[in-house]
Amino acid sequence: MIELHYWPTPNGHKITMMLEEAGLPYRLTPVDIGAGDQFKRAFLAISPNNRIPAIVDDAPGDDGQPIAVFESGAILVYLAEKTGRFLPTATRERATVLEWLFWQVGGLGPMAGQNHHFNRYSTETIPYAIDRYTRETNRLYGVLDWRLKGHEFVAGDDYSIADMAIYPWIVPWEAQRQNLGDFPNLKRWFQAVAARPATVRAYGQAKAFRTRAAFTEEARKILFGQTAASLPRD
Repeated sequence: MIELHYWPTPNGHKITMMLEEAGLPYRLTPVDIGAGDQFKRAFLAISPNNRIPAIVDDAPGDDGQPIAVFESGAILVYLAEKTGRFLPTATRERATVLEWLFWQVGGLGPMAGQNHHFNRYSTETIPYAIDRYTRETNRLYGVLDWRLKGHEFVAGDDYSIADMAIYPWIVPWEAQRQNLGDFPNLKRWFQAVAARPATVRAYGQAKAFRTRAAFTEEARKILFGQTAASLPRD
């Protein structure tokens, strides 16, 4: 059984998509990031960077003690290797999947995240920041659209963890001030991934975790006001 420490964010959705695609048994443990659950000692023992998602696998491949894994990209690779699915073993094909996985982890995710922050959550309207991250998100959409020309999925003909990593960061395209109609290859891919039964199931679970009516000032302070002094020191 996989225990997934989860909240319905793009990085959280990546892992439910993978677990549903692979058919692995799992249970969801909510980590309400707006309430500060990610700073609790029990969670920090699993995810020292105080970020979701994180997993605990109580049946690892080495038949040893349960193993904890944090960081969404590392979790996707771990689960792919555990199941032998969605990450090729052939050198060239594997390299391509990992290229695009790391493209998301190092590029699309951070840039779209800053886009979300300055367009949706910032208490100040900062035109330079809004323009900077909206434009960079647009550039990355263009990269993805170009890649998907002539490829069914991001890494080629087969669906992979790269697609699962990228898709949740495209879901809020309107909030990112983008237009999918400007990217026909990306739009075709996006609709195909959205229609997959595992994607539908993964996103269907998210509704039960959205309990807060609005983004509160308290949640803002918890999410965006932490420093090293906020973490337990003993």
